[in-house]
Amino acid sequence: QVQLVESGGGLVQPGGSLRLSCAASRIIFSAYVVGWYRQAPGKQRELVASISIGDRIDYADSVKGRFTISRDNAKMTTYLQMNSLKPEDTAVYYCNLNSGPRVMYWGQGTQVTVSS
Repeated sequence: QVQLVESGGGLVQPGGSLRLSCAASRIIFSAYVVGWYRQAPGKQRELVASISIGDRIDYADSVKGRFTISRDNAKMTTYLQMNSLKPEDTAVYYCNLNSGPRVMYWGQGTQVTVSS
């Protein structure tokens, strides 16, 4: 069955950096749009970045200039490079692959905590 395994989360001080990875298996990775979402306690899950099949990239306003999304179809992996981290970036981050309604897969989530 389809698997998405996330890694790279952790505790970091404000201004620090983390790189999240999401490795897929048993899926035709190149046929899916990739998104990174985050959800903080008591808040709605939000899309922070996406990259299309044709490598079109979009970012949420809150992370523009700080985060970079990429995908490596050969490795079947997507990355979210997060720089200049702020306390408000604290959340559980999820990778998502979708090819349309009813065809969607989620990673298990990885905790990112930005705190002194």
